[in-house]
Amino acid sequence: MNQDQVKAAVVAIGSGTLGRALPLLPHAISVSLPNWKDNVGYVEGDKSVLDAMSTGYPRFFIHRSIQKLSTLCEQSFGMNNERCLLFPSRTTAGHCMNFILDQAERAGTPTKASVVRFDVQPVATASPGPSMSSTEHPEIYIVLFPVEVYKIARQFWQHSGLGISSRVAELCLSLLVQSPLPTPSVVSACDGAEHLTNISDERGGRNLPSSEGLVAKFALRRRIASLLVHDDVRSGSSLLGCRKVTEDDVFLFPCGMAAIWNAHQLLLGARHPSKSVVFGFPYTDTLKIVEKVGPGAYFYGHGRDTDIDDLEKLLVQESTSNPSVPPILSLFTECPSNPHLRVVNMPRLRALADKFDFLIVVDDTVGTFANVNVLSYADIVVTSLSKFVGGYANALGGSLVLNPSGRHYTALKEHLAAIHEDNYFDDDVIAMERNSRDFAERMQTINNTTESICDFLHPNSIAGGSPTSVIKRVWYPKYISPTNYSYCRLPDGGYGGLFSLTFTSLEASKAFYDALPCAKGPSLGTNFTLSCPYTILAHYAELDWAGEFGVDEGLVRISVGTEDKDELLGRVQAALKAAGVWAGRAQRE
Repeated sequence: MNQDQVKAAVVAIGSGTLGRALPLLPHAISVSLPNWKDNVGYVEGDKSVLDAMSTGYPRFFIHRSIQKLSTLCEQSFGMNNERCLLFPSRTTAGHCMNFILDQAERAGTPTKASVVRFDVQPVATASPGPSMSSTEHPEIYIVLFPVEVYKIARQFWQHSGLGISSRVAELCLSLLVQSPLPTPSVVSACDGAEHLTNISDERGGRNLPSSEGLVAKFALRRRIASLLVHDDVRSGSSLLGCRKVTEDDVFLFPCGMAAIWNAHQLLLGARHPSKSVVFGFPYTDTLKIVEKVGPGAYFYGHGRDTDIDDLEKLLVQESTSNPSVPPILSLFTECPSNPHLRVVNMPRLRALADKFDFLIVVDDTVGTFANVNVLSYADIVVTSLSKFVGGYANALGGSLVLNPSGRHYTALKEHLAAIHEDNYFDDDVIAMERNSRDFAERMQTINNTTESICDFLHPNSIAGGSPTSVIKRVWYPKYISPTNYSYCRLPDGGYGGLFSLTFTSLEASKAFYDALPCAKGPSLGTNFTLSCPYTILAHYAELDWAGEFGVDEGLVRISVGTEDKDELLGRVQAALKAAGVWAGRAQRE
């Protein structure tokens, strides 16, 4: 499929589109959930909703091709009552197995797991098909475990983003048409310890990148590095007055959460393991990773200056009790946060990091390379390329960038170079590199349109001075934390393409969402406008907890695309009218 076809892909809009891929492409990373009740049905496991879904967001919904390959592996390699998940390397499979064993032990239900290595290869006489241009015979690792711990295993799949991609699965399935799976007699169970069964022939297939894949990876790394080379927003001088980022400081991963997972693993391995801080209300899986893997987390969910005061007290206390090691390992935060679009006080946090010798990891996915310079404050920057950078919602990717001017740069670089695995599948990165070529142009359009829409909505909200409005607040960096955003904003940067709305009642939220004529489903940063009831999808099992941090059950998140600005504004106005009608306020518009 060429890039023109990707750009022209149909986007399903309307109440009759439940379960259709967004966009209508084989490897789409979103799915249509057009009504509020569809989202509730999805998170509650409603069979009618799940059966209608042709796909879903990859970490939350295992792609049909991966499901098919997993079933074949379970039938051939699994023992009775075993399920499996598929990974691209021994290391990633080992992480999964260790997570299952650890979490099951913590839950008081010790279990067993095993890992099978499988080199997927065609018969010797087979001629390569069109999908063979990438990796001729990929190597996958099958993590087998009792069905009773499947929910725990799926948590790892969701949190880490380390599983194989749909493109890998399709290649494997195409090869298995040519060569049958081995018999299950080669597999044996194990208690806890990693057990590897090598299913391959003498050729020993490996996930070696093709020349086209290597070119795409280099081009993408160089593009990211170039986007990070600019004047320091704090001083006007070249970034921190020191070394500039190069492609050698940029590391690619299969998705954004895999970059965050690896950033956390890097810190745990390169420094003395201790608790980390998650500052501000983050994307759900970031907090889960830091809490569940390693020593744990301190969570400051509001991300206010008063929370920085409390953090400083904690740092002083921990330093006093054990002055030989830093009081915390690291601090994770977002710029801006998802879904509140809040920016924390980066200069204060950087000053604390320098004083108490901990590292800062900033996720700039929502802000994007085009709008903010967070490397001025961070030791590590992580980004989900799947969102605004990739833009076309048909490929996943993530990046991790080391600050070459950071105090711990050399130690981090040496450790990461030693442990980094290139598990980014060629066909995925080739698609991502192509998609990212017009990133800057798309972001300029998206920035302008989003600001225009929010400039209309904000004065028509209660927080913006309209006490009778059905909208309580417009969550957008321009209005939520303009001063803190200015510390990171590039001179020619905008406020980004994401905003959230909260309403005076849950029913008003539902009315607005159902009436909004745009694509609706998980993810953000797409070239088409995409909305979702974020709290329902991300925190349905913990609504009260999320509410403690101001994340309303009825919050509607909107990611603005590249459509005509006036057309989009008209759509939003129509949905707002529907919400007002429900609330009995239409006559006051």
